[in-house]
Amino acid sequence: MEARDKQVLRSLRLELGAEVLVEGLVLQYLYQEGVLTESHVQEIKAQATGLRKTMLLLDILPTRGPKAFDAFLDSLQEFPWVREKLEKAREEAMVELPAAKLINSDTKWNK
Repeated sequence: MEARDKQVLRSLRLELGAEVLVEGLVLQYLYQEGVLTESHVQEIKAQATGLRKTMLLLDILPTRGPKAFDAFLDSLQEFPWVREKLEKAREEAMVELPAAKLINSDTKWNK
């Protein structure tokens, strides 16, 4: 998963925990797409609360490869407002990250 996408998940972590119920379509879709293993699904389902399930999923997602973020977006069919928030945050991060890289590279040249 790209650093930008990891940052988006981190920055919206509490909102995602409050708004997304992962047990239904989200988990099954991510399993179907190969983002989660059967072991991941069982571990997530074993959590006591919906919040803990979502937090565990958010811990696992960044480790599951370059397609994990897009698959997560696709899994949010039941939560279109959450998907929109994530997409907006991702677009904003795309604008901010290149600017930060330019500043850092410019700083290196000035030394």
